[in-house]
Amino acid sequence: MSFSLKMVYPKRNSWSHKGDYGYVLIIAGNIRYTGSPVFNAVSALRAGADLITIIGPERPMNIAARFLPDIITVPLDGEFLKPNHVSKILDLTKSFDSLVIGCGLGVERQTQKAILEIIKKANLPMVIDASAISPLKDNYQILKGKNVVITPNTPEFYKLTGEEVSPTLKDRKEKVKKYATIIGATILLKGSIDVISNGRKLAFNKTGSVYMTKGGFGDTLAGICGALLARGLSSFKAAQAAAYINGKAGELAAKKHGEGLLASDIFNFISAK
Repeated sequence: MSFSLKMVYPKRNSWSHKGDYGYVLIIAGNIRYTGSPVFNAVSALRAGADLITIIGPERPMNIAARFLPDIITVPLDGEFLKPNHVSKILDLTKSFDSLVIGCGLGVERQTQKAILEIIKKANLPMVIDASAISPLKDNYQILKGKNVVITPNTPEFYKLTGEEVSPTLKDRKEKVKKYATIIGATILLKGSIDVISNGRKLAFNKTGSVYMTKGGFGDTLAGICGALLARGLSSFKAAQAAAYINGKAGELAAKKHGEGLLASDIFNFISAK
């Protein structure tokens, strides 16, 4: 880390109130991927966000609402995100400080079209992950002037750029910096060593565990990053801090669970930092 987490989490004023530490809007889930919204939401809350709201298809929203009373949900009709949902979502963005989009949304053509429209028109700092990454391939221009973190794994980086990355750190850092410059966003390439660049600066994160191979750990990272953006951090610093926190929480949880580690096991370790 090139900066201390004390800069991210300074001592709170005794007169702090709800809203001082960010409201996060999360667009996630479809009829099949019902866990992603929960991973996003709980992780954002544990990372310090004051309030989160998830908006998505009805089934995952109902599951999330039953999982934890702290989660606010806005159900949409149908089994997946569609273009006719966009205006409602954009209207909702006006009440939030950051946006997390992509986790569990799926690859249906209508969903991909809706994702691009939301990213283009939303005026919030945002985390773009999972299903929201590939439609950016020929649409980098819609990110111009935005405060964005894109969080691909290796296959998603290929979908984003058309270039494969090898396991070598030299190749990964060169390509991440190159495409962060081209795209005009911060890229956090997930791996054994996370590589982060905004096109000017490079950072690396080495926290994490070999047991963090289960589905959901990318969703927890996105939620944490969304919470940090909502606090006013730059995309580069938010990506650095989120990678560190997610990895460290995974390390702590892995000491207890080993091979049986689940993404949900890190919820109670995120605030340990």
